[in-house]
Formats: sequence, structure tokens, C-alpha cells
Amino acid sequence: MRKIACIIVFLCTFGGLFAQTHTHIYKEQIRTLRVAREVLMLDDPAPLHISFDEMSHDVHMYTYTVQMLAPEDEQITYNGELLSSEYLQGFTTQDITDYEHSINTSREYTHYWFEFPNEDMRITKSGLYLLTIYEDGNPDDRVADVMFCVVEPKVKIDAKVRANTDIEFNGRYQQVDVDVTMSEELRGVYTEEWRVVVTQNNRLDNAVTLTRPTFVEPNRLRYINTKDLIFEGGNEYLHFDAFSCFYAGYGIDRVVHEMGDYHAVLLADEKRTDQYIHQFDSDGRYVVNAERTGDVDTEAEYMWVHWTLPMEQPWFDGALYVGGDLFGNELGMPNRMQYDAERKAYWLTALVKQGGYDYQYWFVPKEKMTNHKSPITNNKTTTQRVDGSYWQTENEYAIYVWWRPFGARYDRLVGVQILKSTL
Repeated sequence: MRKIACIIVFLCTFGGLFAQTHTHIYKEQIRTLRVAREVLMLDDPAPLHISFDEMSHDVHMYTYTVQMLAPEDEQITYNGELLSSEYLQGFTTQDITDYEHSINTSREYTHYWFEFPNEDMRITKSGLYLLTIYEDGNPDDRVADVMFCVVEPKVKIDAKVRANTDIEFNGRYQQVDVDVTMSEELRGVYTEEWRVVVTQNNRLDNAVTLTRPTFVEPNRLRYINTKDLIFEGGNEYLHFDAFSCFYAGYGIDRVVHEMGDYHAVLLADEKRTDQYIHQFDSDGRYVVNAERTGDVDTEAEYMWVHWTLPMEQPWFDGALYVGGDLFGNELGMPNRMQYDAERKAYWLTALVKQGGYDYQYWFVPKEKMTNHKSPITNNKTTTQRVDGSYWQTENEYAIYVWWRPFGARYDRLVGVQILKSTL
């Protein structure tokens, strides 16, 4: 299997600043909101390519706007200290004018796409941003959100991942150590002005925010032997490839066409808590792909994908979810598994566009569960119930360095480093 080559109501209590792109969909008829896990560079013309499907051939008028975000009192909120003219150049809203109807598909849909930044709207400051898509010119009629960040490199980040953690050796966990070396213009600033955020596989539930370094040197901040930077190693993501409507791809038991829809029934999964087995994955990503098509954006089918996890008894001390970019790395009812007492198995069914998808099983203990009426939760999940956790697992860690000088009105992202744990 080759590697395959993206939330939110942000007015919620969730400490820390996040950086890689995240998405959240508000309306059920919107599907496959795609944006790569990229960090934009300030003054770099390379844009984000954003696309989504609306499940009909009706033409809708969609508009997007961009707002800067800021953390206040351990919340992520809109930055009310800056006017949009201070971080946006050009217009403050743009219509989405590029779209195309699906062709010869069982379910009709319309594919919309646009790029940001563009000639009509540019970012002038580094930081954390929320791009909101809404319908019929009504900002309250939200369709989807994309959170992304813009970096202005001013520090050097050296990081490593090790299995010899501060709590065990070559066991279930991985520990991240980070060194931040400042440029000349930043030396001598107060350590209280800095914030370091570390994420694993673009997840939100286990992201870590550090406000105090372990050691301070004249030109360097060191975050080492910090227990907050101990992560579950987890396990390699499981994978299925639904590129065909005519035969079962990798991880699929059968493909059938019933009542006008395609159904991809995945092979039943098993608990993987006994032994680590290496396999290549994409750390939770997915790619849209379909055979016998000239344009997968408009010719790929939508299929009902069926997950099954046999289990003699359900867990009464928490809930089980299917996690990954497929579900925006969120925890909510669309990816919460149900237990069938007759089949003695957990199950989940979701409407998914043809392609290759990574996924994991995430368990949330009952004491950490929150109200799932909110589209984002700050629950810390665990993979140990189903997939196990191993120090050998290859994960993608992202380190972000935020700086808010004394008296400044916004947080500047001054460094980003992405690394793989290859232990």
C-alpha cells in the first residue's frame, strides 16, 4: 500500500493556538470539504486550494470572508482588537464563482472550488485565521469553516521524538523535545511572550500548548523532559481504498449497488492491542480517487461506507469514534459508533466520496465527554482500547512557535516545523 496524500465553531473553550488547516461543516448537504494540511507563508503567493461538494445540481450563491483569531482567557475567539483592514488587503468578502455539476453519478452533486489568498484578498500579518463560507449573502447562514495559519519565519526550530520518555522506556508513548533558537531581532524578549504548540497528526483533542520553557538561554528556549509533551504512540492508521464501484479495493469486503446507491462494506476490523505491525499510512489523510474517470472532482461516486468492529460487549465507560481527516479529526455524532447487541459489534455508516482513506478508532472515557451539540470537543481520546499504542508508530508532529510582544494586539506565528517520528 502506497502512502496517500484537510472546525469548527471557534468561540469555545479550547486552550492554545492551532495552526495546520482544519475544517468544519455546518450543513449536511455539504460534503468532502478539502484543503491540504499546509501552512501559508507571509508574502508567498502559494495559495490554499479549497473545494467542497453540495449534494444537488441546484446552483447556490456562496460567499467567504476571513477573520483573524486570538486566544483570550484560554479561549479561541475573534480578534476584536484589529480591524480587517489591518490584516486583509483588498476586499473583505468574495463570491465563489467556480463550480461544475457532477457527471453520470448515482447521486447528483455540484463541485465548488476557489483559492485563497488571491489577487482580490491577501493576508498582511502572520497569525491564526478563520475562513467562513456562507450562503445567500447572509453571514449567519454558515456553510463551512476553514481554520489556517500564516507564518513569518523568525526562529529556528529543532525537534526530535524519542521512545525513552520520562514515564517509560520503549513502551506505549513518544516524547517530543523542542529547541527554539531566536534570530537577532528577537533575542532578549521576555519568555512570557512566547507560546509553543505541538500537535500529532493534525489532531485537536491531544494538542499541547506550552507557556513556559524548561530552560532559557541567551538566544534559545528549550522545552525538554517536559511531561506535557508525552503523547500516545498510537498505531498506524487503518486504510481502505474505494476507488472502484465494480470490485472491492484494499480493506473492502464487497461493493454493492442497492436502492440507487453504492455501498462499500469494509472488512471487519479487529483489536490491535497485542502487537505492533508496521504498515505505511498517511497519518490520517485521504485522497479522492476513482477509476474510469477523467475528472474525479465531478465523476467520482458517493458511496455508503460501512465500518464493523466485532466486540462481545459494549464499553459502558465511554464512547467509540472513527477518527481521521475524513471526519475533520472531530468528535461528533457523524463519526460516533453504535453498538448492535444482536451482531455483537460496533458499527458506523457514512456517505463518503470515492477515494483512499485513513482512519483510527478513538475512545473517549465518559468522564472526559462533553456536550456533543458542539461541533468541536476538547476531549482527549485514546487509541489503546482498540488500536493499541506503541512507541514504534510513525506519527507526524507539528511544532508552532507563537510570539506576542508586550503591548501587541495580535499573536504572530514566527516558526513552524513538521517532523516524522521514525524511531
